[in-house]
Amino acid sequence: MSDFAEELYKLRILTGAEFIAQLKLVAARGEFHLLEGETNIYTAGGERDKDYNNQLNAARKAVELGYKVFILPNPNRGRTPDFIFEKKGIYRLYDLKTVHGKVSAGNRLAESVGQANRVLLNMRKKYATRTLAVDIKEYFEYNPEAVEVLIFKGMRSISISRYQTTSPMFFKEFRKRYEK
Repeated sequence: MSDFAEELYKLRILTGAEFIAQLKLVAARGEFHLLEGETNIYTAGGERDKDYNNQLNAARKAVELGYKVFILPNPNRGRTPDFIFEKKGIYRLYDLKTVHGKVSAGNRLAESVGQANRVLLNMRKKYATRTLAVDIKEYFEYNPEAVEVLIFKGMRSISISRYQTTSPMFFKEFRKRYEK
């Protein structure tokens, strides 16, 4: 296993302050280079992966929303997260799930279990608000490791935490935020 693959693997087993330190260490590695023609999008390979266009699309949206984006390679061809986002010195690891269909968010969220504790849903199609809220709530219920679902809808982002889904007002609040 290469040094870089080994550093990425550590993200699967570390928690707390050690996890954050490792995330910063990975983002600072020399393998990352600024993607030609882009600002604040860094890559370390993987441009030939089948999901690369979806990753690049989401990365561009993230940059417009103020993030610095590190597109992670998949050195083992196993299930790995897709991005490190940095904003104002805060680093977070995300697994990208692009939603193309009217009833695919729940399936896409389920696929992310075990990849990262934060998921980015890039909404490419109109999606029923109530259905999405139910999908997100169920995702947090069956994935105890999940911390956040970040949604890119158009050029807006909506962050949903586990705690928010436990509120009796979750569906009403989600509707207000999502349909804005």
